[in-house]
Amino acid sequence: MTDTLMPGLYIVATPIGNLGDLSPRAAHVLANAALIAVEDTRVTAGLLRHIGVKRPMMAYHDHNADRVRPGLIARLGGEAIALVSDAGTPLISDPGYKLVRDARAAGHAVVTIPGPCAAVAALTLAGLPTDRFLFVGFLPSKAGARAESIAEIASVRATLVFYESGPRLAATLAALADGLGDREAAVTREITKKFEEAVTGTLSSLAARYAEAGPPKGEIVLVVAPPGEPEAASAEDADAALAEALTRLPASKAAGEVAKRLNLDRKALYARALEMKGDQA
Repeated sequence: MTDTLMPGLYIVATPIGNLGDLSPRAAHVLANAALIAVEDTRVTAGLLRHIGVKRPMMAYHDHNADRVRPGLIARLGGEAIALVSDAGTPLISDPGYKLVRDARAAGHAVVTIPGPCAAVAALTLAGLPTDRFLFVGFLPSKAGARAESIAEIASVRATLVFYESGPRLAATLAALADGLGDREAAVTREITKKFEEAVTGTLSSLAARYAEAGPPKGEIVLVVAPPGEPEAASAEDADAALAEALTRLPASKAAGEVAKRLNLDRKALYARALEMKGDQA
């Protein structure tokens, strides 16, 4: 691997706990970048000490991004600049997407150096479906806004992944139980560290556990199971819905409307609608 990096923006994933998870490729980019854009220079300095290098760093975070970004873009034409977060993959619940967007718009190369991500790592620990998932990040801290956000995702048929802090965990679990129903969930924390754990149970049981035990320490990822399959409507419910729809619509449209609303087979409903119309005649 050559020491020289081509000019461009390098998105570098860093360890979420265990420094041994830094990939050789990530270490190579950090050791040879002209500049490293970081959330917190103190955190990244520790990582650089771990691999035995010193590189120039510049703070890049939510509070200064708009001011700093033009200067970074200007330098990309002739320099390799690495972007890191304090832990994990940049842009995942961290600033950075505007930097990537503007770098591409200016014609600069953007290279990803994949690696640790707390959201994905938590999914591997939770024992919940992973074929479809939605990363939500942090919910709002105020109760009203949090309830609205939960209501927006209540019907999403996917496993849900949240970031959360220890002091807010019990309240968030209780709010999720209220807004989503008492689904299966997992509270994962300290991923890749010595005291890594994944505590599983229903949302209500986990809320009670952490309300009693107090806030846990460490970084927390909360994984919540998708909603269960909706109960099939009974024949009586289907007939009642069809009878009402037939007062307004022809048989075909009535069957389509009821099929969509009750999640039933349209062809079967159409046949039943014709039967009902025949009985009425």
